[in-house]
Amino acid sequence: MSEVKLAKRKDKCENCTKQCNKKQGDEGASPHQERDEVSEEVLEGSQLLLSACLSCDGCLSEEETLKISQQSLEEVKQVLALNKKCDVSKHKVLVASVCPQSLPFFAVKFGLDVNEAAHKLCGFLKSLGVQYVFDTTLAAGFSILESQKEFIQRYRRRNHDSHALPMFTSSCPGWIRYSEHVLGSLVTPHICTARSPQQIMGCLVKDYFSKQQKLSPDKVYHVVVAPCFDKKFEAVREEFYNSLLESRDVDCVLTSGQIYYLMEQRKVSVEELDSVPLDQVLGEGGDVALVRHDGRGSEGFLEHIFKHAAKELFGLEVHEITYKTLRNRDFQEVTLERDGETLLQFAAVYGFRNIQTLVHRMRKGRVPYQLVEVLSCPGGCLSGRGQAESEGGRVDKTLVQQMEEVYCSLPVRLPELNPTLHTLYQDWLQGQDSSQTSKLLHTQYRPQSQTHTQPPHMQW
Repeated sequence: MSEVKLAKRKDKCENCTKQCNKKQGDEGASPHQERDEVSEEVLEGSQLLLSACLSCDGCLSEEETLKISQQSLEEVKQVLALNKKCDVSKHKVLVASVCPQSLPFFAVKFGLDVNEAAHKLCGFLKSLGVQYVFDTTLAAGFSILESQKEFIQRYRRRNHDSHALPMFTSSCPGWIRYSEHVLGSLVTPHICTARSPQQIMGCLVKDYFSKQQKLSPDKVYHVVVAPCFDKKFEAVREEFYNSLLESRDVDCVLTSGQIYYLMEQRKVSVEELDSVPLDQVLGEGGDVALVRHDGRGSEGFLEHIFKHAAKELFGLEVHEITYKTLRNRDFQEVTLERDGETLLQFAAVYGFRNIQTLVHRMRKGRVPYQLVEVLSCPGGCLSGRGQAESEGGRVDKTLVQQMEEVYCSLPVRLPELNPTLHTLYQDWLQGQDSSQTSKLLHTQYRPQSQTHTQPPHMQW
């Protein structure tokens, strides 16, 4: 790499470090509160949160920069333009999958309820040339059920497997990337192997749906609309690429903000958009009302696994979960007790500062939890930088609050009670305990070596 590029990268990194220090100072606990918890190595050097910095290429390798550049509006526009030309052999069927955490963003921006906003968004995407639009709640249901099953398995082998517990959730790519590139073997064996909702949706589209449509996966171009930039990195992980078919499970991730920007670019008003119901993976007819999973706006892995484990392991029915706030609203725990005995202790840890506290305790062997739901964005997925960041670079707290209210207005549906999931387990995966289920709904997370130059004061 040239000296000029290295110098530019250093300047960017130093600027990011200053900005990140300032942002971190505005989030969560005060520095005085942190000192007794966070290790000296963390205090000595600035630690950057990927989700706050992914739009800057200062810390990325050349290869990573190229991959991210392909996750763009321009790339999607090229595919759409190619479809309008006469060469049918190069046409692709465009499929868009919208994350449930993105829909409240459009509801607030459109001034509509979430179901109508979803229909308007679907109308806009189809006006561009997208043939099918799904929401990823179904895929999240798979991820929750597989995470529940894995937790039970880990809990039962806890006495002879030192890596079984605690189990860390695997749905947040910012957390996963940080774990693989920085924390390594301290954390990676503890990460749940269930794929994230995004990547399960990728399998569902490229494997099941493409077969139903009698299409080769490489003839399907799959776009995911997500609240967070980190999802772009997740889409280009090597294990989610089929080299024989030259096809990724997810071809492109666009943030909610990028889609909204495209609407503004084209001067599209909500009123003039057609209201089009979302498509269903099984092709069911008629409109289906949106539902959500239990929890705090990030698919509720903690709550689902907690209730499932209470019933499966101890025969206890838990209907309501009470969170106990520890350091701040992004570091909370829940406890299951019986006759004064603590049976289960889970935690929700959001935001980079709180993650650092968790890691420090992990190093000291002072993590009392059997499961930790870890998310890199303070506030969770609704606060993703791809939709909640204001023009000044800060999180728009008013917007986030409005999105939380919209999200909570959706009815809750347990994935266990979703007949479509049971149908797909049988018709697509040949059963819940099949090799196909293991292959398509799970992956492995391992320590990754760093091959690109980075300043000594930074860690990824």
